[in-house]
Amino acid sequence: MTTTGPPLGAAALPQAVDSALREFFTHRRAEAEAISPAYAAAVAELESYVLRGGKRVRPTFAWLGWLGAGGREDDPAAGAVLRTCAALELLHASALIHDDVIDAAPTRRGAAAAHIMFADRHRAQCWSGDPHLYGTGAAILIGDLAQGWADDMIRTSGLPGPAQQRIAPVWSALRTEVLCGQLLDLNAEAAAAEDVETPLLVDHYKTASYTVERPLHIGAAIAGADGELIAAYRTFGLDIGIAFQLRDDLLGVFGTPQDTGKPSGGDLIQGKRTVLFAAALRYADERDPAAAKFLRTRIGTDISDRELARMRAIITDVGAVAHVERDITARTRRALAALEASGAGARAKERLRAMAISATQRTS
Repeated sequence: MTTTGPPLGAAALPQAVDSALREFFTHRRAEAEAISPAYAAAVAELESYVLRGGKRVRPTFAWLGWLGAGGREDDPAAGAVLRTCAALELLHASALIHDDVIDAAPTRRGAAAAHIMFADRHRAQCWSGDPHLYGTGAAILIGDLAQGWADDMIRTSGLPGPAQQRIAPVWSALRTEVLCGQLLDLNAEAAAAEDVETPLLVDHYKTASYTVERPLHIGAAIAGADGELIAAYRTFGLDIGIAFQLRDDLLGVFGTPQDTGKPSGGDLIQGKRTVLFAAALRYADERDPAAAKFLRTRIGTDISDRELARMRAIITDVGAVAHVERDITARTRRALAALEASGAGARAKERLRAMAISATQRTS
């Protein structure tokens, strides 16, 4: 494996992450082919899934966390750092695949979700049994495989032993927190939670932790950063991560399939108990009880286009959209203030500022 490369600017880093992932899959593909054509086909689907789109947000935050803590792109260990950062995409793929199974989501990144793709393969091959059960089972397994391989990619990254030891507890916390967040999300939907605090807790552990906070922490730990910088990174990461999810909640209700790659109004159809929906219920209870009743009875059902339009109008009119926008703005300002006061390097600060704005103001 290579250990160095050209400087990785904002445009080049996602391509470098993809190259590291392709290199990893090249080795795993050969192993899979030696075991079974069926296994090799499943691995090929996982590879296609991981490399199909995605903004490489998590590896980028980890890389910038390392640079901001004193890492240098011309360091002989830079290639190992990049591979460590790229492993976050395998963990991300695992979370997405499992999330789509849990939500029964039909699409991801503008294509069929993994469980749908495997079910379609079952039908195309005229295999016996239930295509849906096969698709679900196969998706769960390749999601598990992606998580295991994320561990392997870090272990074989070439990162020096002391750095491996420093990131081990951070990586362990990241994996635990994202699973915790997924379970909290599942419980919130099952219990029809209506308070704002519950989805905020979900946002912390399901999104903020493994999207921004812990990737930055991993980068800092690789560089051997002090506790003060790590604390600043985590403050920045938590607020930007939650703001990122709040923007996602707005897109989950108001975004178009062309922009998001997911069904229009998907969060309402799937019964997602988001901060946006909780705020809408709270304001509607105060201002328009009939509208609140409509929201409660229609969320998580087969919503018609007309019903979706009415739900969107209610959520906007009662002030829930404005509530979420204010929270995004406040969290972004607080995060940027923490970053500015930190000891991170100037170049990393500049790019983290840009990423913060992009993550919280995006339209897809």
